[in-house]
Amino acid sequence: MDRFKFITLKNIDKLPKTAGVYVFRNGKQILYIGKAINIKSRVKNHFQQPSYRDNLFMDQINKIGFFETDSEIEALILEAHLIKKYQPKYNVVWRDDKNYFYVAVSQNSQKIPYVFITHQKNYAKTEYIGPFVEGTPLKKTLRFLRRAFPYYTSAKHPKTKCTWCHLDLCPGPRLFEARLDSPKGEAADLIANYKKDIKKLILILKGKRVNVVTSLRKEMKQLSRDKKYEEASKIRDRIYALQQIMAHTHVISGQEQVLTPPTNASETLAKIIELKKPINKIECYDVSNIQGKLAVSSMVVFVGGQPDKSQYKKFKIKMKNEPNDIAMLKETFERRFKHSEWIYPDAMLIDGGKAQLNAAINAKNKNKKTKNIKVISIAKGRQELFIENKQNPISLKSLPQEVYNLIKQLDDEAHRFAITYHKKLRKKNLIG
Repeated sequence: MDRFKFITLKNIDKLPKTAGVYVFRNGKQILYIGKAINIKSRVKNHFQQPSYRDNLFMDQINKIGFFETDSEIEALILEAHLIKKYQPKYNVVWRDDKNYFYVAVSQNSQKIPYVFITHQKNYAKTEYIGPFVEGTPLKKTLRFLRRAFPYYTSAKHPKTKCTWCHLDLCPGPRLFEARLDSPKGEAADLIANYKKDIKKLILILKGKRVNVVTSLRKEMKQLSRDKKYEEASKIRDRIYALQQIMAHTHVISGQEQVLTPPTNASETLAKIIELKKPINKIECYDVSNIQGKLAVSSMVVFVGGQPDKSQYKKFKIKMKNEPNDIAMLKETFERRFKHSEWIYPDAMLIDGGKAQLNAAINAKNKNKKTKNIKVISIAKGRQELFIENKQNPISLKSLPQEVYNLIKQLDDEAHRFAITYHKKLRKKNLIG
C-alpha cells in the first residue's frame, strides 16, 4: 500500500478522474479494494447509490486510498494482485474460490502450454494467475493480449488452421508436429519461442508489463546486431502493439457488477437484510382500489423461495372509502397479526416506500411474537429497496440477480392477487 495516496472522507472531491484502483480503509484494516475507469466517480457512487454490500461497511470507512494506473487493464491486474495479497474482508465475504476468475496456464502431453479461464484451482501442473473479480473484463483483456502473444486455448489443435489462426490469434498446427525428443528444427524453435511468449503473457497478467517491454527491446536490439532485421522489425511491431493495447483498450464497465455465490435466493436475501436466520417463509402485501372505493389488500406467501397458494389471504378493507394506501395497509397488518394460527413469517415485503415500511414496522412491533419479523419495502418508481433499521435504501439494480428475481416475483404475485380480488368485487358491485 506504499504507492497509494490516502485522503479523508471530507476530501473525496480531490480524488482523480483517471483509471486506477481505490481502497476503503478503517484505520489500518483494509475493508474493500476496487478498480475503476474514473476513480472519483466510482468512489462517489459507493456513497450516493450504495449497493446491499456497500451498506455493510460504508459507515466504517475513515480513509480512502487510490493509485492511478496508465490503463484499465493495469487497474484490472493490480486489483487482482492486491485482493490476493490483502484478502479484504468485504471483497471475499460474498465469494469463495468458485466465484473468482483465474487465468490458468497448463500443458498438454507434448508440454505445449495453453491458456484458459477457470473458477477452480484443481488442475495438476497448472499455474494460476488471479483472482480476478469479474469475468467480462478479464476475457476482453486476454482477447486483446492475444494479438501480441497468440496462444492455444486447449490441449489439442486440428491438423488444419482454426478460425483463430486466420485471425493471427493462434500459433497454428505446426507446433503440434514437433516432439520434444526429436532433433531440433524449425518446429522445435517455434515451441521454444512460443513458451517464451507465454512467460511474457504471464508476467503481464502479474503486473510486470515494464519487464516484458524491456525484455522485448533487448531481443530487438540483439536481432539487429545479428543483422536479422526482419525478425527485429516483428519484435518492434509487437512492442508497439502491446503498448497500444495496454494504453488504449477499454475493458472495465462503468459500474462494476456485484457478484454473489450461487446460493439459494432466500439465503442471500437474508444476508442482505441482515436477518440472523435463513428466510423460510416470507409474506408480501399489496393494496388495490380506485380512489379508495372497493379497496382490497392481498397477502401472498412464499415458502423456501416458492409460492404457497394455500396460505394466500385477501382482505376487504373496512375503513371509510378514502384513497389512503398507508391506512389500508395498517388495517391489513393489524388484522393479519391477530391470526396467530397463520404461522408468522421470517420477513415481510411491502409494496411501497418508507411510509409503507414504517406502517408495517409499527404494526408488528406491537406484538412480542411478531417483533422479530424483518420488514422490507419495494419502491418501484425509484427502483429502490428499503430495509428495516437501514437509513438509506439500496438500488434494486445492485441486487444479485436471483434476489432481484425473487423480490420481483413476490411483488408481482401480490399485485396480481390484489387486482384479481378487486376486479371481482367491482364486477359484483356492477351486477348488484
